[in-house]
Amino acid sequence: MKVVIVDDESASRSVLVNYLTKYCDGLDICGEADSVASALKLVPTVKPDLLFLDVEMPGGNGFDLIDQLEDVSFHIVFVTAFDHYAIKALNYGAAYYLLKPLSIDDLLDAVHKIKNDDSKWLAEQNRITAEHARGAASNSDRIVLPLMDGFEVVSRMDIVYCSAHDNFTDVFLRDGKKKMICRTLKFYEELLEHDGFLRVHKSHLINMKHVSKYSRSGGGVIVMTNGAEIPLSPQKKDLFLSFFESGR
Repeated sequence: MKVVIVDDESASRSVLVNYLTKYCDGLDICGEADSVASALKLVPTVKPDLLFLDVEMPGGNGFDLIDQLEDVSFHIVFVTAFDHYAIKALNYGAAYYLLKPLSIDDLLDAVHKIKNDDSKWLAEQNRITAEHARGAASNSDRIVLPLMDGFEVVSRMDIVYCSAHDNFTDVFLRDGKKKMICRTLKFYEELLEHDGFLRVHKSHLINMKHVSKYSRSGGGVIVMTNGAEIPLSPQKKDLFLSFFESGR
């Protein structure tokens, strides 16, 4: 795989080059850039398979680079010092990311996943990632669901609930469809917790706007607008009930 690294900090580029060379087989580091301007010249020339991209750089950020490139049909790993909540924005587009200082284990995991991913939809994925990470108002409600054979873009409000399925997540939509997603339920809990979703059970994350009925029988059962019955964990009962008591 041809690799390009874009980061304005020479020390960060050196660390990444060292880790990739020492720990990751099958990668050919073809170039480095220290700004959006220099990357705009380098990336189209090299045509990389994999781009390691810093987020904040002088003269423009990594998302500006994505917008200005005509062809973004390559994998992108964001290398960033963003905090936890900003990382969630990146995850709306199902992108890979690494936090600074770099963790070798996280780096190896990202490279391994990319090597085993033959997706043909990278350009659209990368565009949506940029839109969400910048908080583009016109697209703020969209979320990308990575599927086995591609992806689907849905409104978060079309998600009725999510259920754990081993290391996967079953996402149940308003139109009655079910999607098996290669992400854990914890991933979606962190991604959607500020959008009216609540983890009411170790295996279930629900959209509170799709709650139709609550019954105390059987320890607590929540009925969703699609008719699904979701068990309510005793530990989550007070939090669940307080959501309605607050008038939200």
